[in-house]
Amino acid sequence: MFETTIAGSLPKPAWLAKPRMLWAPWQLAGDALVEAKRDATVLALKEQEDAGIDIVTDGEQARQHFVHGFLERLDGVDFGRRVTMGIRNNRYDAEVPTVTGPIRRAGSVHRFEAEIARAHTRRSLKFTLPGPMTIVDTLADAHYGDKPSLAMAFAAELNEEARERAAEGLECKTAVHICYGYGIKANIDWKSTLGAEWRQYEGIFPALAASRIDQVSVECAGAKVPINLLGLLKGKDVLLGAIDVASERIETSEEVIATIERALPFVAPERLYPCTNCGMAPMDRSVAIGKLAALSAGAALARERFGSQHQ
Repeated sequence: MFETTIAGSLPKPAWLAKPRMLWAPWQLAGDALVEAKRDATVLALKEQEDAGIDIVTDGEQARQHFVHGFLERLDGVDFGRRVTMGIRNNRYDAEVPTVTGPIRRAGSVHRFEAEIARAHTRRSLKFTLPGPMTIVDTLADAHYGDKPSLAMAFAAELNEEARERAAEGLECKTAVHICYGYGIKANIDWKSTLGAEWRQYEGIFPALAASRIDQVSVECAGAKVPINLLGLLKGKDVLLGAIDVASERIETSEEVIATIERALPFVAPERLYPCTNCGMAPMDRSVAIGKLAALSAGAALARERFGSQHQ
């Protein structure tokens, strides 16, 4: 009950990539970079375990960016043809590659870090891939001509990639993260325009409840999401965002348990997994580690306080 996990990414060590930024440039190259990625992946696992996280990830240490890390190994995506464009509905500008031909995997994209992660932890392991809609919003298209066709092309390649590391037909648990964004200024400023209630989840939750997805990851800490909307996810596990990645302040365990308690009228405790709101890639490493420890401590308190009520 109340097993903890994270949305995906963790900050990279300064010896691997420039700290506190997205699309951070690597500090090394060639074989030295490969070795550093391996070391950082093992370190990310160890730091999650030390903090008490139950379901760990590779921390996305081998990817420069959550989306572009996948795109780099695909035929049809030209990183030499970069353009600056508005992404996330023109929330902010980013330099992105261009689709110039049919999308095909040139080979396994994330096998390297997935195998390292599986070999170096005995805990449950979660591995993240970008969704096709997020990908389509993070590159330019000079080939397909319309976003639905481009998204379906990426969906096919993502499915092949996932099946390489899971049982046939993806019999492992599957989760979708609905993202309000990393804790960067552009996203924080955008959230301030969303009003007193963030009801964007209201339209998509019923569709997810009817889907084959097992788990839904939702931002709830420091957010204005009406908590009762979680009731629309009946039958699904909820990865409850109880850690605010847009703030450098480390939560207390009582703040984490308060978020859990707000959700319990709408989510069965055996289906509730305390989580971070989103990835923590641009955050200070010491702050991120402190937040993971707070998440774990709050979940432990929740098990003590609510466990006997729901047995």
